[in-house]
Amino acid sequence: MPSEPRRLTDIAAQFISERVPFARATVVRAQPPTSAHAGDFALVTADGRIDGFIGGQCARESVRLAATDVINAGEGMLLRIVPDGGDPFPETPGARVAVNPCMSGGALEVFVEPVLPAPILHVAGDTPIATAVAEQARLLGLEVTQPDSSSAALATIVCTHGGDEAGLIRSALEGGVGFIGLVASRTRGAAVLDSMELTPAQRDLIHTPVGLDIGAVTPAEIALSILAQVVAAVRRDGLRTPRIDADDASAATPPAQRHEVDPICGMTVVVAEDTPGVSDESGQHWFCCAGCLEAYRARTSGDLQAMR
Repeated sequence: MPSEPRRLTDIAAQFISERVPFARATVVRAQPPTSAHAGDFALVTADGRIDGFIGGQCARESVRLAATDVINAGEGMLLRIVPDGGDPFPETPGARVAVNPCMSGGALEVFVEPVLPAPILHVAGDTPIATAVAEQARLLGLEVTQPDSSSAALATIVCTHGGDEAGLIRSALEGGVGFIGLVASRTRGAAVLDSMELTPAQRDLIHTPVGLDIGAVTPAEIALSILAQVVAAVRRDGLRTPRIDADDASAATPPAQRHEVDPICGMTVVVAEDTPGVSDESGQHWFCCAGCLEAYRARTSGDLQAMR
């Protein structure tokens, strides 16, 4: 494997191990004249940082913007980058057309796909139901851990059949978990919740007896019913992993992006560490590339000379 793909593959592996959300952008079609070629790819993090090559600066800005949207949406996108005045592409679901007035005249099609950390499911207990929940959850692509305060969880399932169930539920509430399931009978589950002095909003987050009513009897069947309810909460109700401290690399919710409009070419740019910018008497301005920055400086310099 050539050195650049190997380097990017190593970076992607590090992102995955550190639970850093990112997007992989791959050039699938390049119409000359372009500096990129089919097969070129780059990795884009949620803060807009790009590693790799997928074309010139204007193309990079279009990919950067698409990548942050893809990470937020969790769905891939075909990005069609065309020059101003080029042959139009029809708008189709799953595709976006970006018109870049500063392109050299070529066109690119880039597939941008999100690579997101596996959602975490906290499973408390060492009972047969807890074991079955953990085994089936991994088949759904969930990362299963014991409840703790160091990682944000999509859901917490308490399968201890006694013990400090109230304490585990309280910890999940304090961690911002949006789905908390308690394996208990209807009577015992209600008694546990009644002892906790919960607010109505907190009580709405707790499901007991947890699991859809499918007539489950065995631990495996009960686990299936529990995970079916979790899946329904995600797919139907919009359950998401809560945001935790922004300095924690395991935060699954991407940070908010700052978008600005290039005053020269009109492109929307994602402000990142490498985004060209300048401050003057009219304020702070950001640009898609160094060429637009220099054009702005030349224009403002000319305006000053005209005023003199």
